Amino acid sequence: MSRRSDSRSASCHLKWREGFLFGACGIGIIAVIFCSGESLLYAQEQSAAVISHEVKEIFERAGKAVVKIHGLDQHSPICGTGFFIDPTGTLYTAYTVGGEADNFSVEFAGQKYPARQLVADIRSGTAMLKIDAATPVLPIGKSEELEVATPVVAVGFPLDLAQTPNFGMIAGFDHKYLGRYFSTTHLRVNLPTQRGEAGAPLLNMKGEVVGILVSSLENNSSCYAVPIEAAEKIRRDFVRFGEARHGWVGINVTEAPQPVEGSRAEMAQIMDGTPAAYSGIKRGDILLSVGRKKVTQPEDVLDASFFITAGDIVPITVMRGNKKLTFEVQADLHPASKNLPVLPDGTQLPAAAAADGNHAIPLKLDSEAQRTP
Repeated sequence: MSRRSDSRSASCHLKWREGFLFGACGIGIIAVIFCSGESLLYAQEQSAAVISHEVKEIFERAGKAVVKIHGLDQHSPICGTGFFIDPTGTLYTAYTVGGEADNFSVEFAGQKYPARQLVADIRSGTAMLKIDAATPVLPIGKSEELEVATPVVAVGFPLDLAQTPNFGMIAGFDHKYLGRYFSTTHLRVNLPTQRGEAGAPLLNMKGEVVGILVSSLENNSSCYAVPIEAAEKIRRDFVRFGEARHGWVGINVTEAPQPVEGSRAEMAQIMDGTPAAYSGIKRGDILLSVGRKKVTQPEDVLDASFFITAGDIVPITVMRGNKKLTFEVQADLHPASKNLPVLPDGTQLPAAAAADGNHAIPLKLDSEAQRTP
């Protein structure tokens, strides 16, 4: 055989090997892609199964302390959800459930118990009721540990249905909605809600309460929850005074041109006749903290002010020029608590206007028109 034919044979053999290798590699790539897709699908199924198992566990543990509440207001019977916070039968619910009604009863452990109202607070959007029975308790967590996209679970009684779990995630931390400010930051939750679920506990994945469902958003596709710390503030006031005592010091803030010590909250007004007017705080001071709440922007003052209790001494720290100053201010009772509504600049309105006072926006978790107490 000639060299030319040997060369041609070798060339054909090489092309055959290259084609074989190329085909083998192609098949290998397809196999890898197929296996990778199958593995991804399996991982997703496993993740869903784990989440489902965790939600089921939380539901089974928490459900024992979550109850259905019945009441009667001036218009019609109402139903909502609540949950026990101590072993003597004290429970939290939403103001729209336990704030304006009476003749309360609670379905618990297969029985109906009469319940009485301990305190109702429209600024927080919460109410406390009590039955005379030994009860399980839900552990209290910290809403401050939540972040956007943190998974959460709610347990409630939608419509006339049985106790139901609901799974979603934190969507935001809002100071206002549709141009109206809340009295404290609210948790916006991607959690569909139905009539009857107002007052339901919002739980972290440890089964701890981090909020209370108080209002629904458009089409009931998501909702707002008040942080559990707000309800706990009202509870502490009730233990001390037998009522909620919202305090204030009488300051208005605006946004400073430049941040100072990390804060852009500048004192815009010190209201006459208020605790702040006699404290030494001056207009133009940069507000750094109110009590234990750090202030970095004007809207932070809403949260800081909400947790002030009338009669308490509140340390207020400011920057004045290059000096950091702290003033001890004794908080007065908030004008809204006296049923004396105020304008944003602190000007008090006539008592006759009290019906339209300084309230948060407790939207109902049903289709009825909102009533203003």
